[in-house]
Amino acid sequence: MLASGSMDPLAEKDIRDCFVNCSKGEARRLDLPRGLAEVPWEDLDFLGWRDPGAPERAYLVAERDGAPVGVTLRVPPGVRRSLVRTTVCSICLTGHVASGVCLLTARRAGAAGRRGNTVGSYMCADLACSLYVRGRKKSKLVVRADETLSPAEQAARLRSNLALFLDRVLDENESAASG
Repeated sequence: MLASGSMDPLAEKDIRDCFVNCSKGEARRLDLPRGLAEVPWEDLDFLGWRDPGAPERAYLVAERDGAPVGVTLRVPPGVRRSLVRTTVCSICLTGHVASGVCLLTARRAGAAGRRGNTVGSYMCADLACSLYVRGRKKSKLVVRADETLSPAEQAARLRSNLALFLDRVLDENESAASG
């Protein structure tokens, strides 16, 4: 990660090789985001995208200890989305109306994941947290609260919240009941 908090650009091979909670075969077959060459890396704290062919699947790649770490995510079956309520993303704290935030679950890394243990978090459904925090993405459905924190401080908080989520994915010893 660069000093400013933005991501270093990643090649397709780097992305496919960094996933920790799926098999190498699954990582080879996953659909990468379209327009990878045009990704605004300088504005991203993590690369996140939904699978256009399977909207219940999503992917997240973040830098951790100097190396990229990828996590496959799923929208749990049977989760009802509110059409009226505003929900807040637990990563960037952006409020969204309707289905702009969804519960995304990640299979834990290692043996815990093979036993079926997962962790979940409510996140921006489009995984564009970095762009919302920096004011690079806006929507008439998105509600950003006025904050006294600067965009750089908000991005630092985003990275901290994301690190906590990744800690839970990578912790093979944590019980499923606590996630």
